[in-house]
Amino acid sequence: MRFAEVYHRSSEQMSYALNEEKLVINIKTGYDVHQVFIHHGDPFEAGILGGKEKWTGTRTEMTEKKRLRHQLWWSITLRPAFKRCKYYFELHTDREVWYYFEDGFATAQEKEMEGRILQCFIVPWMNPADLVRTPAWVNETVWYQIFPDRFCRSQAGAKGTREFELWREGEVSAGERFGGNLQGIEEKLPYLEELGVSGIYLNPIWASPSDHKYDTEDYHQVDPDFGTEEDLIRLVHEAHSRGIRVMLDAVFNHCGRRFAPWQDVLENGKNSRYFDWFMINRYPFDAARRDTRDGSFYSFAFTAGMPKLNTNNEEVIRYFSDLCADWIQRYGVDGIRFDVGNEVSHRFLKEVCGRIRRISGDVYLLGEIWHDAIQWLEGDEYDSVMNYPLMESINDFFLEKNRNSRELEAMLNRCYTMYRKQNNDVLFNLLDSHDTQRLISRAGNGDVFFQQLVLLFAMPGSPCIYYGTEIALEGGHDPDCRRCMPWHRMKEPELHACREQVRTLIHLRKSLPALRSQEFRFFNTEEDTRRVRFEKKAGDGSCVEILLNCTEECWQCGELGEVLFARGYENGVLGVNGAVIARKKN
Repeated sequence: MRFAEVYHRSSEQMSYALNEEKLVINIKTGYDVHQVFIHHGDPFEAGILGGKEKWTGTRTEMTEKKRLRHQLWWSITLRPAFKRCKYYFELHTDREVWYYFEDGFATAQEKEMEGRILQCFIVPWMNPADLVRTPAWVNETVWYQIFPDRFCRSQAGAKGTREFELWREGEVSAGERFGGNLQGIEEKLPYLEELGVSGIYLNPIWASPSDHKYDTEDYHQVDPDFGTEEDLIRLVHEAHSRGIRVMLDAVFNHCGRRFAPWQDVLENGKNSRYFDWFMINRYPFDAARRDTRDGSFYSFAFTAGMPKLNTNNEEVIRYFSDLCADWIQRYGVDGIRFDVGNEVSHRFLKEVCGRIRRISGDVYLLGEIWHDAIQWLEGDEYDSVMNYPLMESINDFFLEKNRNSRELEAMLNRCYTMYRKQNNDVLFNLLDSHDTQRLISRAGNGDVFFQQLVLLFAMPGSPCIYYGTEIALEGGHDPDCRRCMPWHRMKEPELHACREQVRTLIHLRKSLPALRSQEFRFFNTEEDTRRVRFEKKAGDGSCVEILLNCTEECWQCGELGEVLFARGYENGVLGVNGAVIARKKN
């Protein structure tokens, strides 16, 4: 057996309580292992430690498995009667049987050796207070991300004195202001409701001198370019009246140059009461520098105009805890997205998120983390993270034509074996954003664009589309991905047809439990094919099939059940770059 490929530990996503009754246990093995059993039971079923009776446990086969690139992921859900569990594994290859304990591997003879103390894996107690709980409503939500300055400009909502650029199509550059505002968003709520959106995520709306607003000047004041506090209150109220949740962007890793405490430091230096609010390594420093590569103080991405906040400082923690409480209580927001969510301290997050949960356990706490984020998803910090690994996996499959369906399966399975099931239910899934090239520009053509959207809406979690993606709005890398929404063109046949197909996908996602389910199974009948076929099954037994033809030839895939969404499918044939969602035949 390939011992180095076997891995388990009784913590994190490998062994955890799903709820008060269920315990999920996972193990990784190499592909040489073809059968896994778990021996499990109460730690005290044979008496207390030191007793004469021998603990044996119940032997149960682990039949649920997922393919990873170089390993298999085996899973089982148990119901420990007394909230405790002791267990070890039995691993079968074609020629061998090995037993896997916390201290390593043993043969049957070694396991049964007289006097041997078996170091089993232990879950000592399934404490309800330690459960990772996530807001149930998020899994049923389809998000729509809005970059406020570029979404919609309402003349009724224009209260500032700034001269804005003319609203236009095409490329945009950094620093341009187009005057989109909160009232413009409110006026488009009927459009979003018709599209099927049930959650909007707003990029920063607080006072800031920039167009992107990630250099906050005042965390308590709505930026005058966007409107007023009353506009925000009304927007949230009107969104809620249409069944649409609202999530705000929180920039707590750093602030802007004009943030009052930073201005006080610039004026008073070490005598400033806010000096320790920031990570200053050397004083005095050159305040005119545009970058911080000299190490005088830390900032976001070496940008001197975005000094890094000291999120280890008690006053900073208290300030932002109070701020979040105010956002929730004053405005009634449903979620908070933490910008640069992996750089603020764990201590900060535990206290801020704890404060939020004491107000409401139903607020969605989302971290902007682009990599494996298990350490932030232990139940006392974020509920979820932005699922960039999913975006990157889907992108890489379509980019690298030598990858086959099995590799796509392995990449997707990796994304959903990183975290607990309750986190997977609320992962923030996206294919483009204000930080990436737009999907249509990356995909290259409309068929591949829709193939990727089908995958987005079929994956576990909570899907998000970036404003304009519903009409295949183009855009390069930041800042060009932040183009103005072309409202004057919305009735054009091509844009209308694209929007209607996206609306169909949103409707299917919201109406079919199978599409929201975490259970998906790939069918790989050919070794080297880019014909993607998998099914998703819901707890009520309903099932859908998803097919994507990523080859250069038509696919004779046969007659399917009721076709719910299709591009390039007719009479049992799926064309090149075609996609179909069908209700599975019984």
